[in-house]
Amino acid sequence: MTTYHAGDFDIIVIGAGHAGIEAGLAAARLGCHTAVFTINLDAVGNCPCNPSIGGTAKGHLVREIDALGGEMGKTADQCMIQSRMLNLGKGPAVHSLRAQIDRNQYARVMKHKLELCPALELKQAEVVALAQKYEFWRVTTRLGAVYQAKAVIICTGTFLGGKIFVGEVSFESGPDGMFPSAFLPDSLHRLGISLRRFKTGTPARVRKSSIDFSQLEVQQGDDPVEPFSYDTLHTLENKDVCYISWTNEETHQVIRDNIHRSPLYAGMIEGVGPRYCPSIEDKITRFPDKPRHQLFIEPCGLETEEMYLQGMSSSLPEEVQAAFYRKIPGLENAEIMRSAYAIEYDCCDPTLLDGTLEFKDWPGLYGAGQFNGSSGYEEAAAQGLVAGVNAALKIQGKDPLILDRASSYIGTLIDDLITKGAADPYRMMTSRSEYRLVLRQDNADQRLTPIGRKLGLISDERWERFSAKMEAKRRELKRVNQTVLPPSEQLNSILVSCETTPVSTGVRLGDLLKRPQVGYSQLGPVDKERPDLPKAVWESVEIELKYEGYIKRQLADIQEMRRLEGKKLPPDIDYQLIKGLRLEAAEKLGKIRPENIGQAGRVSGVSPADISVLLIWLAAGEGQSSELNCGKRKEM
Repeated sequence: MTTYHAGDFDIIVIGAGHAGIEAGLAAARLGCHTAVFTINLDAVGNCPCNPSIGGTAKGHLVREIDALGGEMGKTADQCMIQSRMLNLGKGPAVHSLRAQIDRNQYARVMKHKLELCPALELKQAEVVALAQKYEFWRVTTRLGAVYQAKAVIICTGTFLGGKIFVGEVSFESGPDGMFPSAFLPDSLHRLGISLRRFKTGTPARVRKSSIDFSQLEVQQGDDPVEPFSYDTLHTLENKDVCYISWTNEETHQVIRDNIHRSPLYAGMIEGVGPRYCPSIEDKITRFPDKPRHQLFIEPCGLETEEMYLQGMSSSLPEEVQAAFYRKIPGLENAEIMRSAYAIEYDCCDPTLLDGTLEFKDWPGLYGAGQFNGSSGYEEAAAQGLVAGVNAALKIQGKDPLILDRASSYIGTLIDDLITKGAADPYRMMTSRSEYRLVLRQDNADQRLTPIGRKLGLISDERWERFSAKMEAKRRELKRVNQTVLPPSEQLNSILVSCETTPVSTGVRLGDLLKRPQVGYSQLGPVDKERPDLPKAVWESVEIELKYEGYIKRQLADIQEMRRLEGKKLPPDIDYQLIKGLRLEAAEKLGKIRPENIGQAGRVSGVSPADISVLLIWLAAGEGQSSELNCGKRKEM
């Protein structure tokens, strides 16, 4: 192939999905000349699976991305069809926002934002080769264009070595019938980067007019609608509804009769699938005693007739899909517009990366999103933002952004990937965070907006609003803890109606708000001096008062975690030479090369006894000179 030098950039991003978008925007907004390459410009910001943003734990990630200055939350608000806050029957730590979006509008808006971003060039080209030359990276496209960059971020999603499976049929393809990235895997192998095969899947899309909605349960959105973004100041409104139906024994029997035709069960698929998002044939096989499975029927947009069958992904043949879908109430006459499919793709071992998402052995090369073994739009966008920021900071000679587990779900996500790896596509869940009461979605701005401001991703206007909100919260906490309400018939009547004990002496307003049964809304009639504040301030104050004791305990745990993370480990330790360290621990630590004792304790196969050995080794001064050199990367 004839090649030619096509240009130089500070940073090149390979892929323009959710990871690539955030990486490209962050790098360009921090002043780096950035190029974002995509195989097809019409696939920028595509949602090839669920037409939604957020969900349990994922909503936390979107809020955190927004708090740092990312774009996903803003665009989701712009393209929202229906919004719901999930898990309201549980505590505030697991409340998560989820928005059904217009997928075509979302892609158009995101593409336009990239096009309008100064210092960013959006290019349609397939990257087929990647090579390092001195301190630079060379990126070659299929048409022979060669670009040079100081850093490269790989955000290939499911395109890398993509292969589609529908029944007995399989062919090389990216999602939604796009061309796959067929040549880049060989280039990565030549660099010495080992790749694994993962797989995911998507359900069919059916024609709206072929659905009998009279048999379906309507699922309304919330009113009022709560936005994702702290920059969304106008009122949002739901524009459509979703629906619920259930499979039945007839549905299951069709699947059981044809399970031998599933490429997964026929042994055609070698990739590992997502544990927490199984196909319908997986559900039937793994849970044979369950009489039915729920599915959600959701609009893909306001200007399309396509309806998405959430919970019904499959890789069975087309005719089998039609047969089992039509056994579901409301879908008896369903017309399939797009068949369900499974897709297999290449990804790296994320333990090859450090906390900045840079490859440990390939300086200037970063990974983000499904390339790192994760699943989901939100997980991808979060990693893209961190990779884009860190690539820019490294080029500018600044300290990197390393978010720890106590700072954010983003920090938890990255720490899990780089220390534990991903045996199957990694999905963020609230249960993965040991500090989830502190890492609520309602306080994402309080935790991360100062970091975004320090980086330069938060505007003056937004910073002023944030500062005013924090000051209002501080004043309100002071007011409720100083305001004493005298006993009265009106107050006791309110307390009795809330099924809590009446008072006989004066009581602080803050103490009343600590009661589980009592909230701001009930105390309005007796709280005469209450200032007019945004709902977000009331909620934040009330949550911190009610969970004060638990929060203090978690903050103490966080302090201990950060103490251990302050004990840096030299990057060049030969763990095999440390006496008392078990062989398995030495092998795992040598592979992961944790940056500190805290991270070492989270490596699979490393026991508390092994950590004690490492602490004694450090205390004895075995690696003091190396330890001093190891403190280059400061956490933000």
